[in-house]
Amino acid sequence: MSLWLAILFLVIGFALLIWGADFLVDGASKLADKMKIPQLIIGLTIVAFGTSAPEAAVSISAGIKGSADLAVSNVVGSNILNIGIILGISALITPLAVQKCTIKYEIPYVMITSVLLLGLGMFDGKLGWIDGIILWVGMILFLVYLLWIAKTGQAVVEEQEPEKKKTPVIWMIAKVIIGLVAVVWGSNFAVDGATAIATAIGWSERLIGLTIVALGTSLPELVTSVVAAIKKKADIAVGNIVGSNIFNILFVLGTTSLITPVMYAEAFIIDNIIAFVIALLLLILVINKKKELKRWGGAVLLGFYIIYFVYLMINPFGYGV
Repeated sequence: MSLWLAILFLVIGFALLIWGADFLVDGASKLADKMKIPQLIIGLTIVAFGTSAPEAAVSISAGIKGSADLAVSNVVGSNILNIGIILGISALITPLAVQKCTIKYEIPYVMITSVLLLGLGMFDGKLGWIDGIILWVGMILFLVYLLWIAKTGQAVVEEQEPEKKKTPVIWMIAKVIIGLVAVVWGSNFAVDGATAIATAIGWSERLIGLTIVALGTSLPELVTSVVAAIKKKADIAVGNIVGSNIFNILFVLGTTSLITPVMYAEAFIIDNIIAFVIALLLLILVINKKKELKRWGGAVLLGFYIIYFVYLMINPFGYGV
């Protein structure tokens, strides 16, 4: 495969992932609403899965195809990028308010999941089905926590706007199926394209996954957060990104390792540590009287990511490799 064809595959893959995830979430949410399933449950399950669908599809597809570096680097890279780029840019546009529960529980849980992934990976150099079960136990605990904070009223829940036009049930089902097919198809294009690019330009799959693929699978969150910040509606942006990071590690890598063993290369140790450090940095930046991520805090996160990106360019094959 030529370099230009590989790039085209990657672009087509990203477009299908983003469009498919949007279709999947919209169709599933409306279908669940039609079936009288509470919006809270929809948000905690269907929407949460939908926003992580690109990462899940790419990681599972990469794992099955033997591109283990893409499976892990996509998740770790997305988590670093979510905080460094997305929250960094959003906070530069407008200071981001942070809920108490996000500071007390969710950001620390991101740090715990990062350490857990590091420990499981370093133990025997791979993520197997036992590791998948451990990660899924963590995921279930997180879902229980979300139900608890919703029940106790500790989290702000956005009200849904009433649907202006009734959507036929058959179209809701069709959107779910079409969205799912697009996500799966898009993941295949993205993995094939990214792997071919890595081969053509001499980059490692790890580097491609940590940068290009991570950015591509995080585009829905990036666009949503930046637009929300511009519209001055970014009050819960931090909580949403933090929740996405937890979901990425526990659900995406947990599911991938249950389906197929995923090798955890030594090069991922430093990336995993960076994911922990940037979460710790976020926690430090939001512990203030106003409980918000200020503009200068956004600049710090963005600067931290730029330094990490420079490190990747200087050391493309990773620590110890």
